[in-house]
Amino acid sequence: MLPVHRLRFQHCLSVSLFCLLAACSTPPKQETVSLPPAGKVFAQSNVRTDLLLNRLSFGANYSSYQQVLAVGPDRYLDQQLRARHSILPGPIQAQIDSMSISKIPAEALVRQMEAQRVESERQKGTDDTLRKAYQQEMNRLAREAASRSLLRAVYSTNQLQEQMTWFWMNHFSIFSGKHNIRAMIGDFEESAIRPHALGNFRDLLRATVYHPAMLRYLDNEYNAVNKINENYARELLELHTLGVNGGYTQKDVQELARVLTGVGVNMQAHPEVPKLRPEAAKLFVRKGLFEFHPQRHDFGDKVILGHTIRGRGLSETDEVIDMLSRHPATARFVSTKLAQFFVSAQPGEALISTMSSAFLRSDGDIPYTLRTMFDSDEFIRSLGKQFKDPLHYVVSALRLTYDGSNIVNTAPALNWLNMLGQPYFGRQTPDGYSLAESAWSSAGQMSTRFDLARILANGNANLFRAEGQSSAEKFQAPTLSNASCIKNMMPFLSNETQQALAQAKNTTEWNLLFLASPEMMHR
Repeated sequence: MLPVHRLRFQHCLSVSLFCLLAACSTPPKQETVSLPPAGKVFAQSNVRTDLLLNRLSFGANYSSYQQVLAVGPDRYLDQQLRARHSILPGPIQAQIDSMSISKIPAEALVRQMEAQRVESERQKGTDDTLRKAYQQEMNRLAREAASRSLLRAVYSTNQLQEQMTWFWMNHFSIFSGKHNIRAMIGDFEESAIRPHALGNFRDLLRATVYHPAMLRYLDNEYNAVNKINENYARELLELHTLGVNGGYTQKDVQELARVLTGVGVNMQAHPEVPKLRPEAAKLFVRKGLFEFHPQRHDFGDKVILGHTIRGRGLSETDEVIDMLSRHPATARFVSTKLAQFFVSAQPGEALISTMSSAFLRSDGDIPYTLRTMFDSDEFIRSLGKQFKDPLHYVVSALRLTYDGSNIVNTAPALNWLNMLGQPYFGRQTPDGYSLAESAWSSAGQMSTRFDLARILANGNANLFRAEGQSSAEKFQAPTLSNASCIKNMMPFLSNETQQALAQAKNTTEWNLLFLASPEMMHR
């Protein structure tokens, strides 16, 4: 529990407010759920709709309540597991469609930016105008990618797909600030992660292995025969598949790095086909920005995890992807991370074992593995007890507070994520953002969340004015106390929260108290 005196608030409201905030790092009161000893646990659990939505989605709101009420929880879950595309309000989809990253193919965009970079370097020292313009445009492309992700997280009706897209983006984490990845990060999500977020793990893994953003971020473009770079090979085993305790050795890392030699990128503005001998030319591959160059490849045999890989070219990589995606250690590692995201920081061994078996039995089918997890006592008991990371807090607050209103300016929300230390694509190391409560529940974090709750509560978030538009007119503050989904939650709020809300002097203060409550800090 956080000491109240450490929280630095700009204004003092009431004793009840301080007690409410002090309780934010402990789970709110839970409804007792009668669980059957076995069978269709999820279907028979009679779980509260708000708790279910706060876990399956980025946060309950009126729209998602209506989805569940229309078909029932079990069918709603099945629909979410089968979702493959974002379904968005027309104005939000129009915003996304108007973005450069949506209109211009990734290859053309990257090569265009590379030509601009080369020209700016040519004029370096004499005229910095082009260099500044290049950096500004790269930053704009990265903001577009972040805005697109945020808008989908807030508005898509297929919320589980959005959750899984974010989960896998964090699992296969890439820092957009390295090299020219700002121009590629949007495509990494759009073409490598999103299509497979609720698909097959092998397909997902393959898409990330061959994406130029990943190859550039983890330096595999420098990996060549007699000049080995082990960076990507190590992270592929430790962070993406087997896990740090997955049974591989340093020798396996070295051998995998040999397999990946020549697997790289070509970012030139006007790439030429290299002159190769006929036998090498047959093995040369260029698809978009991806390039496999046989002259950079080690064609010797390799042994990984006791399995011999015959040296023959790019197909070695596919063989390794098959092997790793079907390995029991991968099943356990991925299942553990999924359970940590959806259940608890320390999921039980029985659940991990059941999920791992489902993963292997289904050949890495992600929805099948998730359904196994959702149909467990442990999942049902965990609802409402996970502390929200900054993204879940910000998006859930937006979904609840401004449900039905179309955001036209994502800059404030993206700035909030920066302030809270979890910007989109901003994790510099490849391990992704932490899922642990301790990473996000400090006094400074809670103080910042309170400040954000105040902004949202009074309708002064500037989310509904285009950048540069006059801010003289204030957006109408929401009346959360009248929201039907919040009314449904009221009987289950803690005594402290209910007492604080009862003392609210006006609508804005009521909004603030609710948005800063322990219930809003957990999912």
